[in-house]
Amino acid sequence: MQSLTMAMTPDKETIRTFARSLGFDVVRFTKAETRDETRTHFADFLAQGLHGDMAWMQNNADRRADPKVLWPDVKSVIMVGLNYGPDHDPRETLEKSDLASVSVYARNRDYHDVLKKRLKQLAIWLSKSADVKIFVDTAPVLEKPLAQQAGIGWQGKHTNLVSRDFGSWLFLGEVFTTLEIAPDEAESDHCGACRACLDICPTKAFTGPYKLDARRCISYLTIEHKGAIPRELRPLMGNRIYGCDDCLAVCPWNKFAHATTEADFHARATLAVPKLDDFVTLDDAAFRALFSGSPVKRIGRVRFIRNVLIAIGNSANAAFLPRVRELLKDEAPLVRGAAVWALRRLAPKDADTLRDDALRDEKDETVRSEWT
Repeated sequence: MQSLTMAMTPDKETIRTFARSLGFDVVRFTKAETRDETRTHFADFLAQGLHGDMAWMQNNADRRADPKVLWPDVKSVIMVGLNYGPDHDPRETLEKSDLASVSVYARNRDYHDVLKKRLKQLAIWLSKSADVKIFVDTAPVLEKPLAQQAGIGWQGKHTNLVSRDFGSWLFLGEVFTTLEIAPDEAESDHCGACRACLDICPTKAFTGPYKLDARRCISYLTIEHKGAIPRELRPLMGNRIYGCDDCLAVCPWNKFAHATTEADFHARATLAVPKLDDFVTLDDAAFRALFSGSPVKRIGRVRFIRNVLIAIGNSANAAFLPRVRELLKDEAPLVRGAAVWALRRLAPKDADTLRDDALRDEKDETVRSEWT
């Protein structure tokens, strides 16, 4: 790390230089405020229930919508970004019956940990002259609108951030500070007439440009949603078992993106070309060991196996049937229900044969509904 001597109150470029020395790819500044239209759009999103199970959005809505409600003393926000661009098209594993598709961001270390470590270093350095607070994604901060205000990029029609320098592939972090820092120029929208991201969505989760119904989004369904995934959406998920990169990967601005140099963001060997058969047999201990340090770990083994079984059900690959039959007796109802669905997809006659005996023993109503 580059050593810099800080004056009593560091100027903007000194802060930027130090933050870049910590490994951040982009560092920009904005006022600690959100625009009226941002707050209105967010309130409408919640009022329509488009956030689904993500109650944390509703519970912290006032703090999320206004940085000064979150921290009344804040004056400026330092927005940082880390490039996690892949070195290949992440859609290469889609629709291959023996493989799984895992979102690019989750193929190695949890980015929260990587960013937070560097943000803490920046915060310690800044704390000599100002009060600071750091945030990475999980905190109640509307980080994408703040990133647009700071000029890092703009929220595309898929509601994700797009950068002219890094395309779709930036992790964001924030430093709230009591320092008065002149804001950088905001970024304007460069989507134009393009609607590639809207048209490619497998589950038609976009109700229009800049409007996402999270309840239909595969990233939401495989990561945030805790219950059984709606039956009508399961066939549309293909082999996506953790997240979905379709709307990101198709963006034309990715022609300016480049592969990350961060080793922590390079895919682990087990996730570079992940095989469904390697995942479906995981018990809880094996799941935790395999995904130690990975964002995948936070959804737990039960939801993960639910996702794997849906991919298997979509595979049309009868070689998975022995694995599916074993999971019909799993201790978790969510897994048993997904196994029933996968069995019906791969071998409907087998499912009919097993149904009556299974219903005699099954007590969980959601699993019973899968059999019937």
